[in-house]
Amino acid sequence: MLFLKLGGSLITDKRSPRTPRLEVLARLMREIAEARALQPALKIVLGHGSGSFGHVEAQKHNTRAGVHTPEEWRGFAEVQYAANLLNRWVVDAAHEASLPIFNCPPSASAVARDTVVEALALAPIENALVHGLIPLVQGDVALDVARGGTIVSTEDVFKFLAPRLQPTRILLAGIERGVLTHWPDGAVIAEIRADHEWAIGDSHAADVTGGMAAKVRETLALMAEVPACEALIFSGAEPGLVRAALLGEAVPGTLLR
Repeated sequence: MLFLKLGGSLITDKRSPRTPRLEVLARLMREIAEARALQPALKIVLGHGSGSFGHVEAQKHNTRAGVHTPEEWRGFAEVQYAANLLNRWVVDAAHEASLPIFNCPPSASAVARDTVVEALALAPIENALVHGLIPLVQGDVALDVARGGTIVSTEDVFKFLAPRLQPTRILLAGIERGVLTHWPDGAVIAEIRADHEWAIGDSHAADVTGGMAAKVRETLALMAEVPACEALIFSGAEPGLVRAALLGEAVPGTLLR
């Protein structure tokens, strides 16, 4: 059981609103299909970030902080619309690669408390896996009992799913080579452990869920609930690395333990 996230910075141009990287998306889906062909028993929960679609809208409406006024609820709907535009591109690319994607957008069932997902429809995801499909989740809007509404990242969704599905590995494919000591020209940190101090640089574009530092914190918190699990933050921009990571081959990046 693997969780694979395709980062928003990888599949979109985060500095240009609503701009998918269609050639990259097509290649990534082919790599996933190739890995599944070589290991037919491989079970994958696939997720994707929101990139220049949801993040731009969410920043405009400050949706992560909460949704209360009529204007904010209208913005909440706009963020969902933008996130789903990208999701459609992802589903289409997967279909072209003959991947059996089963779309499970978090906004359809997620309930959070201060951005922490407390409830999410699990049966569709479990049944998809049993029958050889690839459930697809994403960064999305969600109802929030403390904030009215909010944004949940793919890592937030993975954190809810991990203790229930028990993945052995979590693969976070972005545009960076791994976690850098500082952006953009820092060294790659080879390993980050939950019990060690660490400090990293900022993201290079809008990210309402906190960028790389938040990604690391969320993933380490997730792994605390699934101690046997390892996570790898690596670049999906280099052809072949997503395929190699899915097959368990050595891939450069930052290992989280």
